[in-house]
Amino acid sequence: MSDAIIVEGLAKRFAEVEAVAGISFRVRQGELFGFLGPNGSGKSTTINLLTGLARPDAGAIRLGGIDCRHRPGAAQHLIGVVPDESNLYPELSGFDNLCFCAALYGMAKRERETRARELLADFGLSDAAGRRFSGWSKGMKRKLTIAAGIIHRPAILFLDEPTTGIDVASARQVRQLIADLHRGGTTIFLTTHYIEEAERLCDRIAFIVSGRIVRIDTLEQLLKPLQGGQVVRIAYDTTLNGIENGLDGAFPGRSFTCPEPGVIRVEADGPVRVGAIVRFLEEQGIEVAEARRIRPSLEEIFVRVTGIEADVMQRERGKP
Repeated sequence: MSDAIIVEGLAKRFAEVEAVAGISFRVRQGELFGFLGPNGSGKSTTINLLTGLARPDAGAIRLGGIDCRHRPGAAQHLIGVVPDESNLYPELSGFDNLCFCAALYGMAKRERETRARELLADFGLSDAAGRRFSGWSKGMKRKLTIAAGIIHRPAILFLDEPTTGIDVASARQVRQLIADLHRGGTTIFLTTHYIEEAERLCDRIAFIVSGRIVRIDTLEQLLKPLQGGQVVRIAYDTTLNGIENGLDGAFPGRSFTCPEPGVIRVEADGPVRVGAIVRFLEEQGIEVAEARRIRPSLEEIFVRVTGIEADVMQRERGKP
């Protein structure tokens, strides 16, 4: 399978800030490639460089075999771009916005109107097609922005934080739309700081921190180090400081941490005897409310590889 995107030594600096620090990667044709990192890690800058919205200081970019570093704009017909904030016109209707975007790609009037109606129907937006875009909900706006990005049926689609700031139901719909596009053969480059979104959608994932890629691999390979181990979460009602220290002594070879008040996290390379731990806690006068095994997740690997705690990513959910 050929590579749809080839990036070598890509770098961009803004004054004293090194936004992108010489990164290299490849995205195969038809692949859904995730770019995962916290806000300010270089995700949006990378997309801007790849789509021609910013000029790199160094490095090479090839999209669909076209050298975009020396021929800016030459691959525009191959790509669709969905920015992190809508770039559509608030005074136009949903239908007119799509038709306008299609006209920019040289589509004839009949073709663009047919395509606009088709996308409005596919995205469940037909009833709002004639209304001004400014009056739409955030979720509806996000879906129309994606529709505008694929109006010309691009081979490569760039999605920058597609579900940030929208409600849960709309986010679920947007993820389904992305999965459908992927199944249809579109190459998708997706930036996100939602760990579970990357885990659910992507074929391969790159972790980017402070402008540097620290790991690229398939989800299967990323999770492989955790497959033989177990993680258990124990919730208790009695608050006792330092209880994890007593557990370390009683159960050697296990790692005990308290990620939040009233919660003990147990990690081990092998099986965890949950019953024995619960009995030990109860003997210390601690009332256990819940004890459950947690399946290995991308979140675990992300924390290990990047050193960034998952709660940092969680706090960014509502931010634009």
